[in-house]
Amino acid sequence: MAVSRFSSRSRSRIFLLFIAAISIVLILFLFSSPPSSPELSTAVSSRRPETSFVTSLHNFLSRPIPPDRGENGGGDAPSALDDAVFLRETDRMYRPQNPNYPLDLPIRVYVYDMPHKFTYELLRLFATTYRDTNNLTSNGSPVHRLIEQHSIDYWLWADLISPPSERPLKNIVIRVENQEDADLFYIPFFTTISFFLLEKQDCKSLYRRSEGRDHIIPVHHPWSFKSVRRYVKKAIWLLPDMDSTGNWYKPGQVYLEKDLILPYVANVDLCDATCLSETESKRKTLLYFRGRLKRNAGGKIRSKLGSELSGVEDVIIQEGTAGERGKEAAQNGMRKSIFCLNPAGDTPSSARLFDAIVSGCIPVIVSDELELPFEGILDYRKIALFVSSGDALQPGWLLKFLRSVSRAEIKQMQANLAKYARHFVYSSPAQPLGPEDLTWRMMAGKVVNIKLHTRRSQRVVKESRSICTCDCRRPAANATVQVR
Repeated sequence: MAVSRFSSRSRSRIFLLFIAAISIVLILFLFSSPPSSPELSTAVSSRRPETSFVTSLHNFLSRPIPPDRGENGGGDAPSALDDAVFLRETDRMYRPQNPNYPLDLPIRVYVYDMPHKFTYELLRLFATTYRDTNNLTSNGSPVHRLIEQHSIDYWLWADLISPPSERPLKNIVIRVENQEDADLFYIPFFTTISFFLLEKQDCKSLYRRSEGRDHIIPVHHPWSFKSVRRYVKKAIWLLPDMDSTGNWYKPGQVYLEKDLILPYVANVDLCDATCLSETESKRKTLLYFRGRLKRNAGGKIRSKLGSELSGVEDVIIQEGTAGERGKEAAQNGMRKSIFCLNPAGDTPSSARLFDAIVSGCIPVIVSDELELPFEGILDYRKIALFVSSGDALQPGWLLKFLRSVSRAEIKQMQANLAKYARHFVYSSPAQPLGPEDLTWRMMAGKVVNIKLHTRRSQRVVKESRSICTCDCRRPAANATVQVR
């Protein structure tokens, strides 16, 4: 008994000493450390953002790479995960200081820990081969340039996995370590690099990971994912456009309620406020276009417009390709022009639109099926002119229309372009109101609707009516619409 009492008193003393030591450490920490928020803000803002994809990628790959854990995306069993999600969401809903649930920020994102062959090794493959100028697509475009302009998958993932102290967007989106804490799930994979540089059989094992509506998959090149889209058709796809013409996506695969449009990475340098001021007096060309004039699908309008506009004194229509010389020529041409022609390409969108925006050249968009990135936030009428293809092809109509735009309207649109340009410049670290930021703000608007459809699908029984997909489809040409 004596031994027992002694042992109990000894343990008590040790426990008290431990508590005292912890208290002293906490007091010293609280009184010796400055407030974290201002210091963190200063540290983040002092980093100069890098906007070059190649430079940013080399910096990224020079850092220590975490160990490859292989196939590590399973998590708990579905029933256990459902219970954990219910408890977490109930806590968020009834928490007094959280009155805006479920629309509160930051968005909580779980990033799958993919095998390195789908992430770091793909990025390194590009970094070691992009100088190969003989690596061309079937139509002669440099592969490395296509990968750069569709590199949204790199910019989003690199930001999400960066340390919180280096992320200016930590109040908009955060990475969570537990699946039950997540609003959305991000699957990191580099579809454009894999399509052009990787053996196709090495890719297919990835795509069957999820059909989940709350899963995000970057599919920013219309050639990628073709053979496996049916496995992930319910997920959120990050796209360059919807292409409702049906040339690239099958009916029901993509629609605005489910998917998100993201801008291409611009092929020219940003013309900042100083540049805009210096180039204002040099913008003597009324309308400028440089690019491929022979395109497929809706892009066939390019050659027709080229024929209509060629030979006009203050209009430049040039056949051009990508590459360093092409970039320099396009950049110089846009910075000397008031309007930049943006007809559809093989798809309704074109990277040329974003080149024009960051160059301070007012886009003239001739693409009847175009969907634009972040249109729930940005009003493109303030920075661009929209022209139907039918009007644009009428002899003399387009030039007469452009010459009728007043100088005051032009100056106002140019001023708006100067403000809007930041929304289309990807960078590391990602910046407030940059494209990465607006991506997650748009995602926040989808979260509630995703939960609605997910829960409807989970609770229906065998005899229930078909689940509504809210797929926006065009009525058939011969269909009769009844008004009641």
